[in-house]
Amino acid sequence: MKKLLTGIFLFHSLVSYAQRDDQKMVLSEITERVKHYYVDKEAYKKVDSSFQSDLKKGTFKKLNKNDFAALLAKKLRSDIRDQHFSFRYLENYSPEKVVDEKEKKKLHDFHNSLENFGFESVQRLEGNIGYINFKGFASSESSAGTLAAAMNFVANTNALIIDLRENQGGDNDMLLLFCSYFFDKKTDLYTTYFRHEDKTVVNSTQPDVLGAKYLHKKICILTSKSTFSAAEALAYFLQEHKLVEVIGEKTPGAANPVDHFIIQNQYLLLVPTGKVTSLVSHKNWEYVGVIPDQVVKAKDALKAAQIRILKNSLATDTKTELSPSEIKSLIHRLQQ
Repeated sequence: MKKLLTGIFLFHSLVSYAQRDDQKMVLSEITERVKHYYVDKEAYKKVDSSFQSDLKKGTFKKLNKNDFAALLAKKLRSDIRDQHFSFRYLENYSPEKVVDEKEKKKLHDFHNSLENFGFESVQRLEGNIGYINFKGFASSESSAGTLAAAMNFVANTNALIIDLRENQGGDNDMLLLFCSYFFDKKTDLYTTYFRHEDKTVVNSTQPDVLGAKYLHKKICILTSKSTFSAAEALAYFLQEHKLVEVIGEKTPGAANPVDHFIIQNQYLLLVPTGKVTSLVSHKNWEYVGVIPDQVVKAKDALKAAQIRILKNSLATDTKTELSPSEIKSLIHRLQQ
């Protein structure tokens, strides 16, 4: 019996040592990726110091791979104060299963099509207000037709509400394409600097789009604490150019674009590798978020936007399908 217990103890000790060595390799590779790719070239020192301290304290000792990855993701975001860092365990990942880029894009586009490329709903609200509920930025190439259809649908409305309260961001080219519908000509919006390549890219709107542009009309964008990345960018740049009013909650503040890395054939690491800089303010929304023009709880943002637009219709004597008294009555109902 004593030999059996000793054997079990030795087995668990070997497993524990193997796990600790595996974790050390993961931490070392993360540090190296941050060192060579993260936009702040000194940030890796803070990461390494934090990881070494945790190893000494045994912070990761009893964690399974999912919990280990979740904790590291949280630490990266808090230690470096960058919400775009992500790290997760890939339970069924195998290098042999990786498909070529064309097949990968085809599969990605198919899955995005099942969610209508992020366009949850498009409708006309009372008072001739257009409404687009947009939940994600798929690739511009695959989304262009759906975006054009949405913009054509709202083309005859007097005002527009773009709902980004559940939008987690996505493709940069799709961001620029969406922005293009609100500028009458090509406009340089921001630059992106990539440290690992030491290059700066200018990001601009397109002069021509498939659908009807939405120009010189009142536009409100709805935000929440879940509005993230490219969704924040759409609100930020249109607000900055005084084309929209943002209504809702302050956003998390994730401005830096990311690259993907596979760590030890087990984990997916997202590292912010670029820095976005507005060509108007020479700033961005990193860590500070997009500040709404009207701060309200996310659940109240749609009503607040409708009221704001309807009051503007009355003030400017804008013609809608409703009479002035009907508009006042609708405002009263929305305020209740």
